[in-house]
Amino acid sequence: MNKKIHIYTDGSSKGNPGPGGYAIFIEVVGTSYRKVLSEGFRYTTNNRMELLAVIVGLEKITKTRQNIVVFTDSKYVVNTIQNNWIYKWKKNNFYKKKNVDLWIRFLDIFNQHFIVFQWIKGHDFHYINDYCDRLSVEASKRKNLKIDHVYEKYEKKKNIH
Repeated sequence: MNKKIHIYTDGSSKGNPGPGGYAIFIEVVGTSYRKVLSEGFRYTTNNRMELLAVIVGLEKITKTRQNIVVFTDSKYVVNTIQNNWIYKWKKNNFYKKKNVDLWIRFLDIFNQHFIVFQWIKGHDFHYINDYCDRLSVEASKRKNLKIDHVYEKYEKKKNIH
């Protein structure tokens, strides 16, 4: 029997778009295993960081077919999955949807596990969510932030027209 894995995620950006970051807290329930990750980007959006946090968290689970609960305060992520919008978007080739690169990446990993999404209210004194929030904001303030190449290319192209 697989252990249950909890993945807590949060994303942030200062300005939307602007510098952003994500944070992830992974635990294997019933064990002492914990992993914390965070990363910052120089120019991105809050929704991209929320979604990227989920993706990176899932990508860190190396064994397939795991029982995972993803805790996020992102209605953008939760509603897209729980309302099956993602499959409608895919069927329509993501026509006029944002963050297509990340949603495709998400689908590649999503079907490898048994995943339940649990929305939690942000800034509501949930200690792990608050921890991830602090880490994501700190990540967005680091020196030498990573470049979100897909987003920056999209923004540059959008502003040319």
